[in-house]
Amino acid sequence: MDKIIIKDLLLRGIIGINPDERTKKQDILLNMVLYTDIRHAAETDNIADAANYKIISKRVVEYVEASEHLLVERLVTEIARLILSEYPVSRVRVRVEKPGALRFAKSVGIEIDRRRADFGL
Repeated sequence: MDKIIIKDLLLRGIIGINPDERTKKQDILLNMVLYTDIRHAAETDNIADAANYKIISKRVVEYVEASEHLLVERLVTEIARLILSEYPVSRVRVRVEKPGALRFAKSVGIEIDRRRADFGL
């Protein structure tokens, strides 16, 4: 399966369980690998036949910036669900990190790998 790789997308959003995390947006670092078959798009050279990573990224950015989940576990799962349910992607690997969330650590995060069947799609 072919991959579309989106690296180090830096967003701002509400995520966390602590009181200050519930009121102030913080940095959220997002990495995604979208598994899709690019052969038809490569043959036609037509964006309509591709998993348009610009549109997918824009939708994910809108979602993350509007969301207010408590747990990174929930956010990373909902991003995977959104991509798989709305776009021609058969599998997705999503990593969400909170830079500076732990003292002495550059970031802390969660990475998941999901397929359409994981969400009943």
